[in-house]
Amino acid sequence: MNYLLNVLFAAAIALGMAFSGSQAQAQATPTPGGIAAAKELMALKKASVIYANAVPGMIQRVKDSLLQNNLNYQKDLNEVALVLAKKLAGRENEIGDQMAKIYASDFTEQELKDLVVFYKSPLGQKLLTQEPAAISASMSFMSGWAQKFSEEVNGEFRGEMRKRGKEI
Repeated sequence: MNYLLNVLFAAAIALGMAFSGSQAQAQATPTPGGIAAAKELMALKKASVIYANAVPGMIQRVKDSLLQNNLNYQKDLNEVALVLAKKLAGRENEIGDQMAKIYASDFTEQELKDLVVFYKSPLGQKLLTQEPAAISASMSFMSGWAQKFSEEVNGEFRGEMRKRGKEI
């Protein structure tokens, strides 16, 4: 199973690298226009879906962790979670701001503006609509492929070890 996770992780990194700019072309300091174009690009790509639940999710995880050793404080921890949810609401925007800075560092301002134009085009809109399903299907295929390939490699190991007189 670790092998499968490693394959999926490597595939995700490869996909990310395919869609990110070359480090050799990265700008030293993103321009304000580049950041604005990156934010527009992130909005078109609906990137906020990735981190929309970051704050409530983190509050829930920390609360659950604290509850494990403090069951007698459940009522208080639930109340504190509500207070923290209100107090920390909006902090997920820090993620979006940093994503925009990263894109503005990896792409020139003009490249980002060109990407915005592309994503507003009919083909860009189709990509935005179809890409999640294509990525999901690709990940599903890679998962099945990794499982089958792992079994094949396992069988090869066992066969080679059998030739050496060792059953594993």
